[in-house]
Amino acid sequence: MKWSWKLARVAGIDVYVHATFFILIAWIGLSYWQAEGTVLAVTVGVGFILALFACVVLHEFGHALTARHYGVRTLHITLLPIGGIASLERMPKDPKQEMVVALAGPAVNLAIALALWLWLSLGNGFEAPQSLGLTSGTFLESLMAVNIVLAVFNMLPALPMDGGRVFRAALALRMDHAAATETAAKVGQGFALLMGFLGLLYNPLLIFIALFVWIGATAEAQSAQIESTLADIPVGRAMLTEYRALRPEHELARAVELTLAGSQKDFPVVVGQDVLGVLTQQDLLKGLQAGGERARVGDWMQREIPSARIDEPLESVLERLRNSPCRLLTVLEDGHVAGIVNLDNFAEFLSIQSVLKGRARTMMPRAASR
Repeated sequence: MKWSWKLARVAGIDVYVHATFFILIAWIGLSYWQAEGTVLAVTVGVGFILALFACVVLHEFGHALTARHYGVRTLHITLLPIGGIASLERMPKDPKQEMVVALAGPAVNLAIALALWLWLSLGNGFEAPQSLGLTSGTFLESLMAVNIVLAVFNMLPALPMDGGRVFRAALALRMDHAAATETAAKVGQGFALLMGFLGLLYNPLLIFIALFVWIGATAEAQSAQIESTLADIPVGRAMLTEYRALRPEHELARAVELTLAGSQKDFPVVVGQDVLGVLTQQDLLKGLQAGGERARVGDWMQREIPSARIDEPLESVLERLRNSPCRLLTVLEDGHVAGIVNLDNFAEFLSIQSVLKGRARTMMPRAASR
């Protein structure tokens, strides 16, 4: 995510903070200064927000480490003013596993709240529940209360929130995954509208959360539609078999010539039948800026490129390509390169398949009527 800085790497997962998070910290500090006018009040207020977001990070690690148990890698965790996002490379295909991954985050918040309750109880400093709130009580009491609120709020059945994922997983136990996602997305968008309305009346922060939920629900529905369209289709049906290639000793001027002569943007770099790397459009521009047209292709190509067997399903290949820094993937048949696939022809193939599926659905009632 742009405008994000790396904070740490924990358990093999990079944790980033977005620039807008510092705006939140500054706003909190200013609010406490205007209200109390003391450095102590500002320190306590900012300290509480930092402690809260530390709990948010632990929440996201609950998702990430549980997903790792099922063989799903987490790309990174990013802190935003509205919370945290654990970017999983995918959700588990098994609905039961997805449900466990979704529940792991709120479970961490409840575990933190329980630990704080035990600490406060042992210290005889715990107030009666009726006097406890987010803005009343001691630092630890408020932190306990806010973890309970986080767990409950995240369990709202609004995709892409945790409760929405649990709802989708429960539906997927009884229906097709794409249909379950579509239903859960509609419910999520309904909650987004409700939160947006409440935000106009009470708390503007709910408007930002509503926008996040709406965009996330829409993206989940689109992703499920793509998965449904690509299901059971081998990558060999979508690969490019007619393409231009470069050799390592070629100058970048040759890549410029091929780019301007056609629509291809990324070029495999080959020696005989072996693919040594790929020169992407971004690599080409960097090379031209640094070395000019006389620079060698071999000095600017990416040497690690993903590959796929010709019979692999398009859905899994698309996931691999999306998570790769390289825009191009080689398709192998019996160990030899049979073609290439990039995101552009993925998009073209998807558009064609969507139209064909839509036409097939509209033709079915006509065929039945005959």
